[in-house]
Amino acid sequence: MGVTLKFIGALRRDSGKDQITLECKNEVLLIDLVNNLTRDLPLLRSSLLDERLKPPKSNALVLVNGKEISILNGLQTKVRDGDEVVFIPVVHGG
Repeated sequence: MGVTLKFIGALRRDSGKDQITLECKNEVLLIDLVNNLTRDLPLLRSSLLDERLKPPKSNALVLVNGKEISILNGLQTKVRDGDEVVFIPVVHGG
């Protein structure tokens, strides 16, 4: 089954895909999943992580099974086989 990652808007363009399914036999932290993902798809790195902050924060709205990660455990949220993670770009205006 795996963990399904979905990309919305500009993140779809940067990933080159609408979605990816990753095999995940054990629980994994979302931050580790993002780090592994961005090794393979480096265009996503700056869109998904603000690494100037310690610990890093997400630059995108991230949903795990329909819940925004800020009400879960942030990038320390555990994901497992069968979960869905959706990445939505944040648009700022001025």
